[in-house]
Amino acid sequence: MSRWNKRVLVVSLGGAVFAIGAGLVARTLWPANSGSLSLLLTWIGLASAIVYAFARGRPAGLTRLRPVDLVLAVGLGVGLRLLQGVVSGTSSTAFPQPFSPTDLDFSSWLWGELLPAGLGGPVVEELFFRAVLLVSVFQALRRTLGSLSAGVTALLISAGSFVLLHSAFAPVALPEGIMLFSLGATCAGLVLLTGRIWGAVCLHIVYNVTFLLISLAGGLLA
Repeated sequence: MSRWNKRVLVVSLGGAVFAIGAGLVARTLWPANSGSLSLLLTWIGLASAIVYAFARGRPAGLTRLRPVDLVLAVGLGVGLRLLQGVVSGTSSTAFPQPFSPTDLDFSSWLWGELLPAGLGGPVVEELFFRAVLLVSVFQALRRTLGSLSAGVTALLISAGSFVLLHSAFAPVALPEGIMLFSLGATCAGLVLLTGRIWGAVCLHIVYNVTFLLISLAGGLLA
């Protein structure tokens, strides 16, 4: 883990700044295609920091996957989605909600929703926020603050920056902000406690995909 030092932290922060800045520029200059273009530019900014960090080295055990990681991912992901329903008041709303006909286009749903939001987004975001950023902040602080304080600080920075990235492109209501922070903090805690990243990636995938499947079910039943 020693090679993921302050230099990696600076590069990761630079990648985040580029991701936000490029995404905002795309939305300003090309509003017609701002959604997909800003998403692509955001991923490029985050991925550049990921590639740089992993080119320098790989913390021992970080990329291992164990069966317990999948069990934790499913349990925590579903639990967070249920919590999101309570926080947002969805549990008191009639289901299914009315959907427009375009929402029932499975091909558009697959390529426009499931793959980018259900798979691509969680992988890129978790590798950046919960691998590169979390670990590099922890590494930078653990000798001066101790492992516990460094871990808590890294968790808060990772979860907070995760919320900031989402709020940079669209207003985030309080319930949504609470859930974004809860998701980021849970994923960060999972990485800190297990030393492995794929549990957090799978948790994020479960959290996103359950929402997409519920939305699809609502559209089919409406």
